[in-house]
Amino acid sequence: MTVEIHAMTCGWLTMSLKAMLAGAEGKLKIPIPSYLIRHPKGNVLFDTGLNKQVQTDPEARLGKIAKYYAVDFEAGQDVVARLESLGLEPKDITFLVNSHLHFDHAGGNDALDCCPVVLQRREWEAANDPDVAAKVGYMKQDFDHGHDRILADGEHDLFGDGAVVCIPTPGHTPGHQSLKVRHASGDIVLTGDACYLRRTLEEMRLPMILSDADQMMDSLKKLKALQDRGARIFYGHDPEFWATVPQAPAAVV
Repeated sequence: MTVEIHAMTCGWLTMSLKAMLAGAEGKLKIPIPSYLIRHPKGNVLFDTGLNKQVQTDPEARLGKIAKYYAVDFEAGQDVVARLESLGLEPKDITFLVNSHLHFDHAGGNDALDCCPVVLQRREWEAANDPDVAAKVGYMKQDFDHGHDRILADGEHDLFGDGAVVCIPTPGHTPGHQSLKVRHASGDIVLTGDACYLRRTLEEMRLPMILSDADQMMDSLKKLKALQDRGARIFYGHDPEFWATVPQAPAAVV
């Protein structure tokens, strides 16, 4: 069985490095990834990047948090345009998997309204709790689109064959999940924001942006254990790592 992964860049954000690596100085321009996974039984989209409105009016879309980011997001970089480069339309997506529901991971969900969204139940409940949403930074405009939902309680095997599995990695948000893919080269783990940078894992160094430090450290230990068993870790927003990843329409090798 062949499972292909296509990496897509859906814009860039420049932000404070210490937000991703506690104690670090300066700023970092980071990629906003989305992934298309082709499985014999269907197509999986992991995260949807930024909403198209951010291209033209980031302040209107993001509100008060816009001041923390410099946006580089041009026409043709939204998730639907990236899918078109692969010969796909939104209707061709079988499952939309969100690592979590922040604006740079679920911003394009509104364009993928014809497939179910797969989330950890804890993430959905947290995003719909006004008090938690205010603390963790969820905005309903990113996820409240009436999708059919598959709410997972722990690991969730999308096709029932172990090839594409959601794995809980909470801490960045209460219900964050990563995606483990059985690739021809071996297991690949798409971490989302459970592990922003290579340095995050190498130094076991938490970011400032998180909801629970103990949970996030446990998730990092889980990712490190997978790496020690041979899995390739695809860091969430690491520009140096991202420069080594083939971009769609090419496939990850």
